[in-house]
Amino acid sequence: MIFNAKLYGLVLSGGKSTRMGEDKGLIAYHDLPQREHLYHLLNEVCDQTFLSIRKDQKNEIPTHFNTIVDTDQYRGPYNGLLSAHTAYPEVAWLVLACDLPLMDKNALQDLIAARDSDKIASAFADENNPLPEPLCAIWEPEALKQSLAYLEAGNGTCPRKFLINANVNLVIPKNAEVLLNANSREEYEQALAKLKV
Repeated sequence: MIFNAKLYGLVLSGGKSTRMGEDKGLIAYHDLPQREHLYHLLNEVCDQTFLSIRKDQKNEIPTHFNTIVDTDQYRGPYNGLLSAHTAYPEVAWLVLACDLPLMDKNALQDLIAARDSDKIASAFADENNPLPEPLCAIWEPEALKQSLAYLEAGNGTCPRKFLINANVNLVIPKNAEVLLNANSREEYEQALAKLKV
């Protein structure tokens, strides 16, 4: 296991956003497309940051953003996660889904401060339902190596299920609202209302 591997940031923005009806990465909660807002947040706390994107998104990303194009070898979020791991196998990844409009720098700093590189991941979890949030987590290199074996063994393609059955450091955020997922119009409206308070 690589202890205290370098920490890179990854904004997962290659999903199809079918429930939202528009690209969640392009919604501007903070006067910027959400994927760019999260990229800038991660860039403040990580050694390097990347946008995880589909091939067909490549031409719409400004050139000053680092990108990793999905290799399309895996389904769901693992597509972006493992494409990043393949590109930089020796680093740990602080991964954020682009549907986290209330995520802030303080929460990210708290997650990094709580990082336990003896465990395969350090993941935020809701205090009332303490399951790891795989798309708001630090994945150590070992976690992604083990994920490859997990997928090859036909155990399903859910990163949360993988983390539930692994040795994970659960971190409860000081402000539970940072974990609000905005995947639908209703959740989008909820997020906007909270941002206005």
